[in-house]
Amino acid sequence: MSFQAYLDALETKTGRTPQELLDEAHAKGFGTDTKAGVVCEWLKDDYGVGRGHAMAFVHVLTKGPQISDKHVGTTGVHRDESNLLRLDGIARRDS
Repeated sequence: MSFQAYLDALETKTGRTPQELLDEAHAKGFGTDTKAGVVCEWLKDDYGVGRGHAMAFVHVLTKGPQISDKHVGTTGVHRDESNLLRLDGIARRDS
């Protein structure tokens, strides 16, 4: 599953875009130095999110939407179309 697919599934599960979740996380005082376990617990308790999807969100929270070029343009299951993740939601994406 690609990084973007994890974020899209997180949006489907929670009903909130990744950006909305980031805003909520920041309102809770979470930021670049927040431990992954704390974020995973919050997403599990409030939204029923599993660890894999939560860890994709942790990356965005702690490192931003830029990901490694390693999987961009490859043919594997983990490939992403871009090294910049979309946080604005599935509905706002160009078709």
